[in-house]
Amino acid sequence: MTQPLRHAAGSLLVVGLGGTAFTPLERAWFKLVRPGGVILFKRNIADVAQTRALLDEATALGASHSVRCVDVEGGTVNRLRDALGPLPSAQAVGAAARGLRKPALAREHGELIGRAVKAFGFNTTLAPVVDLALPEAAEVLGSRPPGADGAEVTAYAREFLAGLAAQGVIGCGKHFPGLGGASGDTHFTTPEIVRTWREIWNEDLAPYRALHASMPMIMMNHAAYPATPGENRPASASQFWITTILRKRIGYRGLILSDDLEMGGILKFLPVDEAAIAAIRAGSDLLEICHSPELILDSYEALITKAERSAAFRKLLVDRARRVALKRRRLYTKGPSRAFTAKQLNALRNQIARFRDRIKAGEADDLAPRAAALAEMR
Repeated sequence: MTQPLRHAAGSLLVVGLGGTAFTPLERAWFKLVRPGGVILFKRNIADVAQTRALLDEATALGASHSVRCVDVEGGTVNRLRDALGPLPSAQAVGAAARGLRKPALAREHGELIGRAVKAFGFNTTLAPVVDLALPEAAEVLGSRPPGADGAEVTAYAREFLAGLAAQGVIGCGKHFPGLGGASGDTHFTTPEIVRTWREIWNEDLAPYRALHASMPMIMMNHAAYPATPGENRPASASQFWITTILRKRIGYRGLILSDDLEMGGILKFLPVDEAAIAAIRAGSDLLEICHSPELILDSYEALITKAERSAAFRKLLVDRARRVALKRRRLYTKGPSRAFTAKQLNALRNQIARFRDRIKAGEADDLAPRAAALAEMR
């Protein structure tokens, strides 16, 4: 039973690496854990050839049909900025699309991001953000949310996801059930969002309710919602939010990913080993741990130890791993796309630059001054 348990535990982890190539130590624990996916950051990305080689090695050492993911939203969150140039933010694109009455701009945004991540060998981008651009979170989220209400966000996200899908890239709606009311940053603390259940259901959850069938993956956040039945427990460890609301009431059938379990929003509530167990129990499919090998191994061993001591958790872990493997196989039927030639990469850079200029022109026309101003916030 030990080997199947080890494979099951590792296959539910999406992990980070330290640099632009595997170290011998990383190669050793990667072979042991065989994670279900890898996430790369700016520290891991130098150029196309290096990034694809790193992803290829991670895929060869990990579980089959691995998730190869990166954060490319546009705006302030774009791990490919240095390699391809800046992309406009979701908020700027959403504002221009509404002002120009051209919803296809959001689809073009998704297509360009899809092409960019595919060029570097990724199969998943952790976008779109579907949080609301509310005043409470303006300093934390800046230009990341595409609009101030559920209808604006849904309109942008629908087209953006269609653009990704046209490029064969998996998108991820985030951060469920919504960070629009968060005055604190979940990287450092567990924000208490005081919005009522009615506000959350009617507004924050509107994009998920409308688009859940188009979201292959959804990310859980580490905020708490004390005015709801979720109470003070972070959503990422909450059976109420993951199973009762997302799975049962909304009817979501895709992959559920925790936000990074190294973030203060969860670690101030639970140690990482307990957080990993709690997230699986609550209904998460994949656990993201982005930096520390120690915390990755602590979580991995904690899942195995719990499964060895509890028959109920062992069944849960093995069943979850089997179901997630089937979902990954369906989503990631093809291997990485062919490497772009230098000519193709240059053409993509030029397309991105032209798109960026068009969005800036839309802002300059004063089509949506409030949203454009928010898009410049940091």
